[in-house]
Amino acid sequence: MADDFRRPVETFTARTPRVVSASKLHRAAARRKAGRFLVEGFNSVDAALRAGAVVEVFATDSAIDRHRELLDEAVASGRPVSVIDDSAAASLSETVTTAGLFAVCASDAALSPMERAIAAGVESGVLVVPVECNDPGNAGTIIRMADALGAGGVILAGDSVDPLGGKVVRSSAGSVFNVPVARERDVDAVLRAVAEAGFTTLATTMDADVVLGRDELPTGPVAWLFGNEAHGLPGDVLAGAGARVSIPIRGGAESLNLATAAAMCLWETARGQ
Repeated sequence: MADDFRRPVETFTARTPRVVSASKLHRAAARRKAGRFLVEGFNSVDAALRAGAVVEVFATDSAIDRHRELLDEAVASGRPVSVIDDSAAASLSETVTTAGLFAVCASDAALSPMERAIAAGVESGVLVVPVECNDPGNAGTIIRMADALGAGGVILAGDSVDPLGGKVVRSSAGSVFNVPVARERDVDAVLRAVAEAGFTTLATTMDADVVLGRDELPTGPVAWLFGNEAHGLPGDVLAGAGARVSIPIRGGAESLNLATAAAMCLWETARGQ
């Protein structure tokens, strides 16, 4: 490995201005203002580098030793790699035990216009629309499932979690850089655009005529609508859906985790394709 980046004038600390600026990206308002966001860990940094999203990499000495090849690639692509101490790593991390590896990324490399997500959904035949998804772990896992199971795009509709927040990105395991992800607060605008693009909307609910795994799902481009973790889909969204779909529960569980339900629905669609 080229050792140039390992010989800075000084190792960055929590008080170094560039580290201070990067740590502010934990806040959504700072991310919007800067047009940047912060990712942590090997999977996210690796995916960000492959997507050309990285502005700067921060790494502790131990992270450099563990991820020598990845950081070589960063240096070769012209991305600065700054060495940080443990205090800087603690200020940048949102986890209990930090990996010591971070990257500042351009927001527009991961957050897409709604039209792009819809176009990708048309191409693949599947679009994913979580409505008012408030749990960052669920949101990130749904993005990861959409990527793994071939959905074209994800639109977080309504009052949803920020897809560029740290836990969402970590839960997506880098998939936020692989599949177009959009965020649109106007649920009606999302549903109109989805309908105009020719999608049949599939609304998940506890009680429905179409049972996953038993009944045939509609053919053609489909858009899966997943509701809020606590309240499900709003009544007007359910009423306007092309089909309502339920997942059979045979045991004593009252319901399924949102991300688990989404994975089952997307798997069934992928299996049918």
